[in-house]
Amino acid sequence: MHNGNKEDLVNQSIGELEGRLSREDLEKLSKIENAGVPEFIAEAVRICNPAEVFICSDTPDEVARIKNMAIVSGEESAALAIPGHTYHFDGINDQGRDRKVTKFLVPKGDSLSPNLNQIERKEGLGEILGFLRNSMKGKTMIVRFLTLGPANSVFTIPCMECTDSWYVAHSVDLLYRKGYETFRSISENSLIFKTLHSAGRLDANMMSADYDKKRIYIDYTANIVYSVNNQYAGNSIGFKKLALRLAIRESCKNKWLAEHFMIIGMEGAGGRKTYFAGAFPSACGKTSTAMLQGETILSDDLAYVRNVEGKCRAVNVESGIFGIIQDVGSKDDPLIHKTLTTPGEVIFSNVLIKNARPWWLGMEEPLPKEGKNYSGDWHEGKTDSGGETILPAHKNARYTVALKALANCDGELDNPAGVKLEGIMYGGRDYRAYVPVQQSFSWEHGIIAYGAALETETTFATVGEQGKYEINVMSIQDFISIPLGDYMKNYIEFGRKLEEQPSVFGINYFLKDLKTGDFLNDRKDKHVWVRWMELRVHSDAKVRETPTGLIPVYGEIARLFKQIRNKEYTEQDYITQFTMRVPENLLKIKRVRDFWKNKVVDAPAEIFDVLNKQEERLLEVQKKHGDYISPKIFEIHP
Repeated sequence: MHNGNKEDLVNQSIGELEGRLSREDLEKLSKIENAGVPEFIAEAVRICNPAEVFICSDTPDEVARIKNMAIVSGEESAALAIPGHTYHFDGINDQGRDRKVTKFLVPKGDSLSPNLNQIERKEGLGEILGFLRNSMKGKTMIVRFLTLGPANSVFTIPCMECTDSWYVAHSVDLLYRKGYETFRSISENSLIFKTLHSAGRLDANMMSADYDKKRIYIDYTANIVYSVNNQYAGNSIGFKKLALRLAIRESCKNKWLAEHFMIIGMEGAGGRKTYFAGAFPSACGKTSTAMLQGETILSDDLAYVRNVEGKCRAVNVESGIFGIIQDVGSKDDPLIHKTLTTPGEVIFSNVLIKNARPWWLGMEEPLPKEGKNYSGDWHEGKTDSGGETILPAHKNARYTVALKALANCDGELDNPAGVKLEGIMYGGRDYRAYVPVQQSFSWEHGIIAYGAALETETTFATVGEQGKYEINVMSIQDFISIPLGDYMKNYIEFGRKLEEQPSVFGINYFLKDLKTGDFLNDRKDKHVWVRWMELRVHSDAKVRETPTGLIPVYGEIARLFKQIRNKEYTEQDYITQFTMRVPENLLKIKRVRDFWKNKVVDAPAEIFDVLNKQEERLLEVQKKHGDYISPKIFEIHP
């Protein structure tokens, strides 16, 4: 009976599509046995009313057609000197993730954290489906099948997007793994993430015109993302941070982790390979850490993490990079810069175009005084409707490229088994308190004192109360679609059940001199801290035990500075950087404890236990040695 019902549903949905699909496309769709797939497409057609539907089954000819149509439609341009490079503009009012119009659809009787944007489900569906109604009239709906994580893996989540944007359909080829064959083999009860997107009415420049009707709504009851009147990839491609919100719900339910992690691989002594994950809020060093020269990159943004036979294993959810291009240069970012300046498939977005080349903020040469950008014809001094100066390129201008285009792409990128994580690092923008690098005493201590306490300080002031702080738990707070307390409970329990726990580290590239406000770290020093962590994972470096964690000893760090940076690192450098700043650390604990006590419902007791014990250790050492304590007084341990 069940199979008969399923077959009837499939036939009914495909029957509805017969007038919109070619015979070839109908045949491709009929090979997918999961009834929810044609049903979703048929519903999308009923709402959006496209002239035709194109089912992409991932053949080379079909992928080439999508790339070609992105240019033919005018959504992208290939008028660049370097072969394979194209550019796209999102429009002046669609330049980044839009928190205000991104909401969860919450059924009556259900509740989410009050910190999350939300709307009652019935009301929200009525609104966004109204905006989607007839939005594809006269256009083609492109259907893409993809996978989050490698195919044929315990990590795999099949996903599909119906869109009228050839640019979006092209972008996913660089960012995700093709999934049509996976969809042919999935069961009726398989979890599938779905997205329905329309760029809406387009202006003469092929940009979404009705930006005042831009909406991105997440229906977590059906695992569907609805997006309309936008093109910026963070809003239009449903599988980035939008699907992360859905994955977090699934991971908590099934006791794994969906994280805002980069992952790098490091070659070590005796040919060993060690994988580290890292979570960093925006502008805190994530990309530069992921792209350290001499190491390999497995992920720059998102990871799924599971307990596999007692080991912590992880995969890159994606297979490409949608990266911020500002300040990318040959000196500080040689690997990315080379990829962006040599032939190959790259999509630039919201940069300046002049002389058949892209220009971005922070380049190593002066930018032209005029050209073409997301505002149209641009010239120096041009202002927007509000009188604000329009920069030549946007601060959030991006590049889209496949990871395999990078010389340092890790060979395990598509391994269905993932890689074993042996270290996790949490890094914020902490001008005053935490030292450049330290190792936690335990899993619980690390994920709470470093991860759950991750914060960025927006301004520097000598008096602690004057700083502007923002706590960003695990660098994932904006995307957590379950109670924050539940998220942390799952994190704590996940680690406890591992037979081999990753070592946990806190890093801080932004420590400043309390008197002068000068940074104490050079931008490239981070490679030394990361390499020290690799040694610690294998017990190849000694430590000093401080109240907040285990820190390096001077001699070993000095040797690493010489090896990696060919730089003399003095004992005074060490003392300045690793001095224990007790008052600043006590204030940090107070801020973090107040956050979990006052802004989070049902926070795990372990959080307060870890913070209280750290406070006790700080008060004890303060009583003996004062407010600012040289690292040399702390005992050395193997």
